Amino acid sequence: MNPVLIGAKLNLKRNSLQGKEEELNMFLKKRDELAASIEDVESEEDLDVIEKEINKLEEEIKELDEQKSNLEDEIKELESELEQSNRKSPAKGAKRSMTTQIETREAINEYVRTKGQTRAVFTSVEGGALIPEELLTPQQAPEDTIDLSKLVNIAKVNSGAGKYPVIKKSGSKMVSVAELQANPELAKPTIVEVPYDIETYRGYIPVSQEVIDDADYDVTGLIADEIADQELNTKNAAIAAVLKTATPKAVTGLDGLKSVFNKDLKKVYNAKAVISSSLYNALDTLKDKDGRYLLQTDITVASGKKLFGREVVVLDDDVIGTVDGNLVAFIGDPKAFATLFDRKRASVKWVDDSVYGQLLAGFVRFDVEKTDSDAGFYVTYTPEVEGA
Repeated sequence: MNPVLIGAKLNLKRNSLQGKEEELNMFLKKRDELAASIEDVESEEDLDVIEKEINKLEEEIKELDEQKSNLEDEIKELESELEQSNRKSPAKGAKRSMTTQIETREAINEYVRTKGQTRAVFTSVEGGALIPEELLTPQQAPEDTIDLSKLVNIAKVNSGAGKYPVIKKSGSKMVSVAELQANPELAKPTIVEVPYDIETYRGYIPVSQEVIDDADYDVTGLIADEIADQELNTKNAAIAAVLKTATPKAVTGLDGLKSVFNKDLKKVYNAKAVISSSLYNALDTLKDKDGRYLLQTDITVASGKKLFGREVVVLDDDVIGTVDGNLVAFIGDPKAFATLFDRKRASVKWVDDSVYGQLLAGFVRFDVEKTDSDAGFYVTYTPEVEGA
């Protein structure tokens, strides 16, 4: 049996056992109270009533005790079965608790029901290329692995909405004070409360059991990786959308770009350039006045490129821009500019008999908000016209 189904059954048995124990404790307490009240009985008639009530409780206690014992035996068997099943086919992310998986399944099922979605099952027709006539190693197309969440600030939150206090970098300094003189008052910090409201992104992909059975490798693993890629793309799009809300600035030529780094941004910020691929292409062959290429290779930064000594991150035009061909960039400190409020993420797999297949699902809950508007600019670049 599938580990998820075993876990679900195990949880039901444990909940039932807890209910029996509570009911048993209630009957035991009531029996003890009735037994203690016998001393205060004044008539034979009242004594008979109490004894009959105690006998009835004893029978119910005995029956509950037997049910409790049976449930304990069933739980031990299921725990052993789950352990053996996990050994045979350890699930990806096995550290995640079974309770979380069940909650995830119920949440996604509820979402599907309320939205009235129709299941478009991934069948052996769509998966024909994944079921070779001879043993072949599947090849995955290269994916964009840029993770913008590594550039911005991340705040783990436990509620669906709230306010996040941000102390803006002021650049203020202390002053020199003579010996034994009173302490002067320092510049007060500017604290801004940034409201956040968590959004939920979720969905699932049904995979037919025929594809799983006939393929010579882990089809469900490939689909799970696709869900993870979609999560990454979702977060990247949300972060890029916030970066695009930075103060707009139009620049012309290399001197205009340099001016943003050198003059417009405060030196307290750790500036980077998050640029469109079209802007990257426009800058890639340019040289400065000393004949050096503008974009320099540097293995010390994740992207491998630097612009004026600052790290460069290249995104597709429609991610950091709006359409193909946009010469745009966010220039600034993305960690100070934006915060990703991370609430929860999960992935789950379970068997669905109605489609004879497996459902692979995931959901992620987060929000991205601008936290320091002075930490960056949204630059639109215009190439310098030669001879102008």
